[in-house]
Amino acid sequence: MRKAPGVGKVPEGIWVGVGIRPEASADEIEAALGILDGTDEVLGIATLDRRVDHPALVEVARRRSVPIRGFAATDLAAVAVPTPSERVRDAVGSPAVAEAAAILAAGGGPLVVPKRSYRSVTVAAARKVS
Repeated sequence: MRKAPGVGKVPEGIWVGVGIRPEASADEIEAALGILDGTDEVLGIATLDRRVDHPALVEVARRRSVPIRGFAATDLAAVAVPTPSERVRDAVGSPAVAEAAAILAAGGGPLVVPKRSYRSVTVAAARKVS
């Protein structure tokens, strides 16, 4: 499996936000997660609520033994993110999925890796707030 270009070691205790297109595969998600070196420290995967049952995402969560949390587009839209997208807003009703989902799942924790895209997958990471 090909690994996407990385950004360095990711801090312990993070939630990874994942935005995926319908055609995303488990291997693409894994490659995108490879952007985040140290993903064995991931507490879980967060995404748009209507994607929590996506077979590829479910497979990746199973492989990594982590939960998936889904958030409504309205909840994601309420989160301030550094890189909002009008294209994403038009598609799902929120200007961000990966960054906003990571922040919400982390209890409002800080974004430690802003969104990075690989093929049909976008990932971001936020540090869990105690």
